Amino acid sequence: MNHGTALLWKRRALSSLSTTRRGLPKEKMSENGMMSRAKVLTIDTMNPTVKKVEYAVRGPIVQRAVELERELSEGMKKPFTEVIKANIGDAHAMGQQPITFFRQVLALCSYPELLSDSAFPEDAKSRACRILNSCGGNSMGSYSASQGIESVRQDVARYIERRDGGVPCDPDNIYLTTGASDGIVTMLKLLVCGEGAMRTGVMISIPQYPLYSAALAELGAVQINYYLNEGKCWSLDIDELQRALNEARLYCNPRALCIINPGNPTGQVQSRECIEDVIRFAAKERLFLMADEVYQDNVYAEGCQFHSFKKVLFEMGPEYSETVELASFHSSSKCYMGECGFRGGYMEIINMDDDVKAQLTKLLSVRLCPPVPGQALMDLVVNPPQPGEPSYERFIKERTATLSVLAEKAKLTEQVLNTVEGIRCNPVQGAMYSFPRLTIPEKALQEAKELGQQPDMFYCMKMLEETGICLVPGSGFGQKEGTYHFRMTILPPTDKLKILLNNVKEFHQRFTQQYS
Repeated sequence: MNHGTALLWKRRALSSLSTTRRGLPKEKMSENGMMSRAKVLTIDTMNPTVKKVEYAVRGPIVQRAVELERELSEGMKKPFTEVIKANIGDAHAMGQQPITFFRQVLALCSYPELLSDSAFPEDAKSRACRILNSCGGNSMGSYSASQGIESVRQDVARYIERRDGGVPCDPDNIYLTTGASDGIVTMLKLLVCGEGAMRTGVMISIPQYPLYSAALAELGAVQINYYLNEGKCWSLDIDELQRALNEARLYCNPRALCIINPGNPTGQVQSRECIEDVIRFAAKERLFLMADEVYQDNVYAEGCQFHSFKKVLFEMGPEYSETVELASFHSSSKCYMGECGFRGGYMEIINMDDDVKAQLTKLLSVRLCPPVPGQALMDLVVNPPQPGEPSYERFIKERTATLSVLAEKAKLTEQVLNTVEGIRCNPVQGAMYSFPRLTIPEKALQEAKELGQQPDMFYCMKMLEETGICLVPGSGFGQKEGTYHFRMTILPPTDKLKILLNNVKEFHQRFTQQYS
């Protein structure tokens, strides 16, 4: 091959690099004459299911709130002096105080040298020693078993037995998790399979907590919406479950039913009769039940009571207790604890096939173990100070005070919002949120449409820019077409909550006048 021929082949080779090969992006020539390799991972080549994931609780509104905080810190003038984030159930970020006993034990576990410090009560020390003795090398820095520390799972089982009036609980059916979210996503991973019309469908309430829609989108499952009845305090109706199921069977294979009780974002507490109806429905339609019960201590309304799905299931007799497959979830992030950052949680499984259970254990082993400090905290939640122990009175006082204040704020939120023309708020029976309905003027609906925004997103963004109040639009949770809402936590301190509610009231009045 002569020099001219060799040069020709070299040019052809270089030219071929700049063309698309096997669908890959074109290579580019950089300024220094070197070939610049195109990105392997681009928006067009990434996992398409990830692009479908949305999580409104930390969506565009929150991102703008963070920008506003930065702008305020840089001295920019705003119509407000601070951003109030009422978008997420992050109790301690909103000023809720941690339970002293929990933090004492965790401090002792983290730094065992403190065990000789007389400032710590003896029951805190004994609890810390028990936890450390269950850890490899007596250190929370060691891995635990994938299913969680055995002694903690035993304590969770005893807690469930006490809660449910003596219904037996096997520690081998307890899995400690990284918050409840970890357990929920893990169970969905086990459930999702099939293609086309046989793809797994999962029934979720609308409005729903966006974890569910996000996880289903990522897994490529089919989301089956059933609507809660806003006119009856967000109650669950079996006829609506049946409608949603019958329609879904035309295009997917419904296999699971998810229930959030007490509700998020809607704050309702299900009656025992409703839970019985749901269990009968799941049994009749052969659906796997997933009970999200992380707000089980957050019940405020008179006449309301938390009933665990497991307790009701077993009290309905062997026809149901020996057949209906159930996974229930709890967390240390909510209730009176509010310890979101420790990511403690557990799930209990009932009537799971033994072979599937082995696969569940295998799946959990891939992530080694949940955070050990979170496991330790979960142990304290299910095994708190007992009568006669040094820390008992203080623990009861702190827990009672936290729940009492939340109950007062739940009532306050409902009362104030219902004084505003154009806002209708159902009673906040439980959990940590209100989900009021908005009347949005036609002119505002049109402007939102021109901007390509959902009307309640438009509303919440304007409120943020004018008042510094960060709420989440109802469209991020799902709602009946033609209705508009926002979700607001009841967590801010009472004095700040009053200011927040008053600002919401004044903003809504201005907004309505502006677009009338």
